[in-house]
Amino acid sequence: MKLILLIIASVVVAGCSVIGQSDVETAPYTLLKSDDAQKIEVRNYGSMVLVSTSMSSESGYSAFRALFGYITGENEGATEISMTAPVIMNNTKEGNRKGAEIPMTAPVFMNDNAGSSLMSFVMPKDFTLATTPKPINPDVIVTELKDYKVATIQFSGTLSDSNVDEYSNVLIKWINKNGYTAINEPVKAGYNGPSTLPMFRRNEILIEIK
Repeated sequence: MKLILLIIASVVVAGCSVIGQSDVETAPYTLLKSDDAQKIEVRNYGSMVLVSTSMSSESGYSAFRALFGYITGENEGATEISMTAPVIMNNTKEGNRKGAEIPMTAPVFMNDNAGSSLMSFVMPKDFTLATTPKPINPDVIVTELKDYKVATIQFSGTLSDSNVDEYSNVLIKWINKNGYTAINEPVKAGYNGPSTLPMFRRNEILIEIK
């Protein structure tokens, strides 16, 4: 299920200012091709460890809280790690935290195309499937995504349905024109917190290709 487990929420990474600046680590990838005019890239993500949970509401708030709880200590079996940036929606009480604190990484993924919608955080690059702490919350799962080859398109504004549809269509046309084949539905990715002004936000659509 190579990528029925992925993609984002527009309620995402904090440590961001209103103009989109952030020190949050981003998931590494190899750039295979770029079209600067249309802000399109073909990338290969060699390996990503994901922590994921189901989205029970359209806003994704409960899923975000569950994943945020995981990276701020609701996990087992690791040495404590300091957060690399503040993260929004911290409603976890200090006394309830256990285990390691794990740095936030961008983007946050949310797949609302699958039968069961999932939100996923990408673990920092130093973590492997073996070293990623086990979640305490049974609704949070850990998986690994390997050799994930995608075409992406970047845009500002919001992740509204109209914007997602518009940029997905542009990306699909580019994929077909450039000799690739889409093998999964479009996925959304967001890099900024909700305090970031829409004009400064970095949003992406990712489509798995071959």
